[in-house]
Amino acid sequence: MNGGPSGFNNAPVTRTIVIASALFTIIFGIQGRSRNIAWSYQDIFRKLQIWKLIISVFGFSSTPELVFGIYLLYYFRVFERQIGSNKYTVFILFSIFTSVLIEVLALLLLKDPSLNILTSGPYGLIFSSFVPFYFDIPVSTRFRVFNLNFSDKTFIYLAGLQLFLSSWKRSMLPGICGILAGSLYRLNVFRVRRMKFPEAIASFFSRLSLPSMGSSTPATGSSRNVIGSAPTYAGRQMEGNYPAPTLSSSIEPPEESISTLVSMGFDRNSARQALVRARNDINAATNILLESQTH
Repeated sequence: MNGGPSGFNNAPVTRTIVIASALFTIIFGIQGRSRNIAWSYQDIFRKLQIWKLIISVFGFSSTPELVFGIYLLYYFRVFERQIGSNKYTVFILFSIFTSVLIEVLALLLLKDPSLNILTSGPYGLIFSSFVPFYFDIPVSTRFRVFNLNFSDKTFIYLAGLQLFLSSWKRSMLPGICGILAGSLYRLNVFRVRRMKFPEAIASFFSRLSLPSMGSSTPATGSSRNVIGSAPTYAGRQMEGNYPAPTLSSSIEPPEESISTLVSMGFDRNSARQALVRARNDINAATNILLESQTH
């Protein structure tokens, strides 16, 4: 389970965040100032260094945190592919702002000396993504090692646990706040799951770096929102009914599209049939498969 085809195709917002995180970490790490981007209670409430709070959202405090953080961000690009870049941008901003707000309130209430400086990095976004990952991403493979049951999702959880415990309390608090932010998003507070940015957002992020290789499925297309709101397919879905496949839609679906659905945990044969039914529209096929699981 790798989140779909390799690369950042149909995930321009995720690509931008990964690049920003890597650049901030490398720049401050080379200069030996990684602790300077980590923010503290004094920075916010006494020095009013809001800029440090903003910078700390992107740059990690150490190379190991960068490695595990980038790996998780890269995997969670599957959510951007499923719901579209416009809604995923809302999810990112909500996760970051909500988790930071909870962190600030926690520091204000706890006043724990061991939490004088919190670790930096997009912990809010990463651990917020674990909420839909737990509830909405199915297990595709199970196996046993030394009489212990594992699944393909286990490796993602282990990477998250490593990042969660990387700096002990200084990383555990941002991780917990991220999970709370993801839970609030799933509960649809302020109806946030209905919100989305204009189409220009995805186009803007797509122009920030070179295009990646892969499927040509539009990045802004909406699919069933496994993180959020109900799907909309203009011209493809009418009152919950999908058009019957025609002669042109019965063409064998691309292997890459089938692999993408299989990587999400769906059966290969079911994925192929859904693509045929959806006229090779991977977003609509995803919605068909998810709806079939609820019946």
